[in-house]
Amino acid sequence: MKRRAYLDIETTGLSRYRCELTVIGIGLEKGRKVQVIQLIEKDITGRKLSDALSGVDEIYTYNGSRFDIPFIKTKLGVDLKKDFKHTDLMYKCWEQNLKGGLKVVERKLGIGRDSVGIDGLMAVRLWLQYYNSNDKQALKQLLDYNADDVVNLKMLRLKLQVD
Repeated sequence: MKRRAYLDIETTGLSRYRCELTVIGIGLEKGRKVQVIQLIEKDITGRKLSDALSGVDEIYTYNGSRFDIPFIKTKLGVDLKKDFKHTDLMYKCWEQNLKGGLKVVERKLGIGRDSVGIDGLMAVRLWLQYYNSNDKQALKQLLDYNADDVVNLKMLRLKLQVD
């Protein structure tokens, strides 16, 4: 049986050279469930990421080919494309004429989420609120948002009927 993982990162901006990784969210498929692992702060290391992905055969992302995977490679020196089979679900969406960001595609396909109203810019603001003011509620919101992204990648894969 194929062991799948879903991956999504949060950052302080779009530049992998000037911005920082704030959260690495990993969803390990366990039957019908997804076990979410989130690396933050001192846990964002190549070693912890590799440990979390141990035993995984394939990684699924949304726009990961252009954003998540290169960001991780630049910041942690880990080349996930070299170590794992990778499927970027964004391109599978495009093949079915589903364009837009992950949240837009989710709405089109009827995939719900608890963290409605939070987007990438808000994720940056939540991180800064946590980092600068030790606002634990902001961190919780950010982690909930990231967990929704990770779990919904599985739902997206299933809706697209991608193996």
